[in-house]
Amino acid sequence: MDFCFSKTSPIVETTKGKLRGFHFQGVDHFYGIRYAKAKRFQMPEPIEPWEGVKDAGSYGMICPVLGEPMPTGEVMIPHRFWPSSEHCQYLNVWTENCDPAAKKPVMFWMHGGGYAAGSSIEQICYDGYNLAKQDGVVVVSVNHRLNVFGYLDMSGFGEKYHNSGNVGMADLVEALRWVRDNIANFGGDPNNVTIFGQSGGGGKVTTLGQIPAADGLFHKAIVMSGVMAPDRNKNLATGKELVPEILKPLNIPLDQAERLEKVPVPQFIWAVNKAVRALYKQGRRVNWGPLPNDYYLCDPLEEDFTAHSLTVPTMVGSVLAEFAMKGDHGECEELSTQEREALVREAYGPEGGEKILKEFRRVYPNTNEVFANDIDAMFLAPTVDYVKKKAREASAPVYNYLFAKIFDYDGGRAAWHCSDIPYFFHNAELIPVCHQKNYQMLDKVMSGAFVNFARTGNPNTEGLPQWDACTEGNMVTMVFDDQCYTGVNMQDGLLPLLEEYKEPIHFDFGAPQEEEDEDEESGRAWMF
Repeated sequence: MDFCFSKTSPIVETTKGKLRGFHFQGVDHFYGIRYAKAKRFQMPEPIEPWEGVKDAGSYGMICPVLGEPMPTGEVMIPHRFWPSSEHCQYLNVWTENCDPAAKKPVMFWMHGGGYAAGSSIEQICYDGYNLAKQDGVVVVSVNHRLNVFGYLDMSGFGEKYHNSGNVGMADLVEALRWVRDNIANFGGDPNNVTIFGQSGGGGKVTTLGQIPAADGLFHKAIVMSGVMAPDRNKNLATGKELVPEILKPLNIPLDQAERLEKVPVPQFIWAVNKAVRALYKQGRRVNWGPLPNDYYLCDPLEEDFTAHSLTVPTMVGSVLAEFAMKGDHGECEELSTQEREALVREAYGPEGGEKILKEFRRVYPNTNEVFANDIDAMFLAPTVDYVKKKAREASAPVYNYLFAKIFDYDGGRAAWHCSDIPYFFHNAELIPVCHQKNYQMLDKVMSGAFVNFARTGNPNTEGLPQWDACTEGNMVTMVFDDQCYTGVNMQDGLLPLLEEYKEPIHFDFGAPQEEEDEDEESGRAWMF
C-alpha cells in the first residue's frame, strides 16, 4: 500500500509525547509538530507533555504578515497560502524511515521572505519528499515568528522583553534544540545537522552562526542568496521610537505598553502599519530583522565571525540575475552579436558597455552577452566579500556556487531570485518552468551537491567537475548551468565595473504597507 494513515501509521516517541504521521510512497511524513510556545514579544518556552498519540498530518499555522501579498509571477515561483497565527512554532519532517539506528544526515530548511514574511510551505518546491526518498536525508522545515511578532524591540519597556528584538531567531534555536533531542527517533543523526535557507532564510543561516546559544546545534551551513550588504542607513527607527507610534492609534498610554501583549492580531497589525507609515513620513525606516545584543552578536561583514562559526563547513552562493528586472531583449537567441552588443552598450554607455562585455564574456563564456544587462548587483558583491572573509579566517572549508541558467521564458530570462531552489530540493519535476533543456541533469547534480555536502562537508558529486574549497586569494566558484564549470576569482574584474557603471537596485524593505483602496486589489507583489 502506497498510503497509510491509520493504526499502522508511523508513530514516533518524542520527549513530550507520541506523534502519528502518515506513510506515502516510501516516505514517512510528519506535519505540524509543535516545538515551542511563546507569549507575545517573549522568548520561546518548552511545550507541555501530552498523553496518548497526537496526529501529525496537517501543516501548522504560519506567522501573520503585515499585509497580504498579491500573487504575481506564479509561473516563475509557484506559492501556497495557509492560515496564520502568532502561535506559529511548528515544524515538518520527511524521512524514509524512523529507524533510530539509521543516523541519516538532517537538512534543516529556513524559508525566505526576509524576516517579515514567508512560511515553511510557502513555495511548492519546499516539499522534502524527494530529498528524503531519493537522497536518504531527513528534511525538517520550520515556521517561526516574523516581522513585528519576531523582531519588535520592546526592551525599553520591561525586563521580560530583554530579547524581544530577536525572538524570531530564538524560535529557530528552539527548533534546532527540538531536532537535537528528537530527530534520532525519526531516523536522523543529531550530530550531523545542516542548516540551509534562501534569501531571508539564508540570512537566518548567517545569523545563527552569530548566536552562541545555537553553537553545537548544527554542523554545516548553506547560504542561498542570503548575504546582503549591512544596512548602514542611519534613518532606522529604534524600538523606543516605534513602540509609542504603535500605542497611539490604540489609545494605550506609554506607561502601559505591556497591554500590547493582549491586543488582538488584526488590530495590532493595523496599528503597526499606521506607526510604520507615520515614521516613514518623518524620514525614518523600520527594519524587521535581528538586533545585535548579547544574544545575537553582530553581522560578520560588519565585525567578526564568531569563533565557533569558523569551524562550521559552509557553502554560499547566489544566482545570476536575482531581482534584476528583465530588460527588453526580445527573443534573445534570435539577436545577432551586433544587436546584443548594442543593447549592452545602451545600458552601460559606450565605454562601460565595452568593458563589461569583455569581462562578462570571459566570466560567462557560455552565456548570451545580452544578460550582462541583468546581472545581479545586490547579492553578488556581499556574497563574494563573505566567502573571501570566511575562507581567509575559517578552519573549516568554504564552497561557493553561482546558478547561471538562462530559462526559455518570456523570450529568455536569466536565473531569478528563487529559481535555484527547486533543483537543490530535487523538485524540478514539480515546477513547470523548470521543465527545460537539461533540467534532469541540473536537478541531479545540484541536489546531489547539497546532499553530499550535508553528508560529508564536501559537495563533489557525479556529473560535476572537480569543486575545490575556497582559500585565501583563490575563490573557486561552481557555475551551475546547462554545462557546469568552475572559475577562480571570476568576479574580481566584473564587480568593480558593475559598481562603476550599473545603476544599483534598491528594495526598501522598511517601506510601509499602503493603505487599502476599496476599488483596487490590495496587497503587494511577491518578492521571494
